[in-house]
Amino acid sequence: MTQNSAHTGKLYVVGTPIGNLGDLSPRVGEAFAAADAICCEDTRVTSKLLMHLGISKPLVRCDENVIASRAAGLVDRLLAGETLAFASDAGMPSVSDPGQALVEAAREADVPVEVIPGPSACVTALVSSGIPCEHFFFEGFLGRKHGDRVRRLQRLAVVPGALIFYESPHRIVATLEAVAEVFPQREVAVCRELTKLHEEVLRGPAAQLAEELCARGEVKGEIALVIAPPSEDEEAGIVPVGAAAADPDEALREDIRAALEEGEPASAVAKRLSQKYSRRKRDVYAMVLDMQ
Repeated sequence: MTQNSAHTGKLYVVGTPIGNLGDLSPRVGEAFAAADAICCEDTRVTSKLLMHLGISKPLVRCDENVIASRAAGLVDRLLAGETLAFASDAGMPSVSDPGQALVEAAREADVPVEVIPGPSACVTALVSSGIPCEHFFFEGFLGRKHGDRVRRLQRLAVVPGALIFYESPHRIVATLEAVAEVFPQREVAVCRELTKLHEEVLRGPAAQLAEELCARGEVKGEIALVIAPPSEDEEAGIVPVGAAAADPDEALREDIRAALEEGEPASAVAKRLSQKYSRRKRDVYAMVLDMQ
């Protein structure tokens, strides 16, 4: 799709501080000042940033719930000659962030896109952790259920590099417990409130960190989690991945248990989970009956 012309505007993709406003680059203010409007995840957050810069611009809410439906209209504005900027709440847009949809739509319409680099929580955490980072894989957020977390971590066990995740303070202990189950011997770093006043980096086995944070009672702040790469013994299969060596039916049993607790009929449970796990329905049904 090529509609570029002398009248086409420009999309600025603006990286913003992850905590410390001292990390604002001069180009951020220049991009915001040049924009006819600023698209953002949360207008309240971006309003504060603009106030700090002494800039006043119209704001367009573009969080993950609405950006897909608004992207086409925003591209039309760009093609009509407007200049727009997009900023997430913190860090680099498009990295575990809804901005990717707008960037893709602009690129497809041949609209010029200029990225203003800024801080990134995942890279800052990786460097701050001290964990080897020659190779790394950014996952974003893990699932909310324990079984989903464990299964995803098992799949990531073969990645020959550090693993990076974002997590909420309310779920960090549960996530560390899943990590301890799958990677009991790997070094883990919990990086909290990076670049802020109460920045903290905790290192150790996941089980130890889970116990330490649980003892605090309440954990606050933005968190990035870094897991060390597999050791040579782990890659060679000498040291098995913790959960991978466990009962292969345990995840299925956990889903059955949860479904029965919610009152789902046995036949419906068997049909749904047989498809999910690619198992014969009658075998799953027998497990369901055995667990009722």
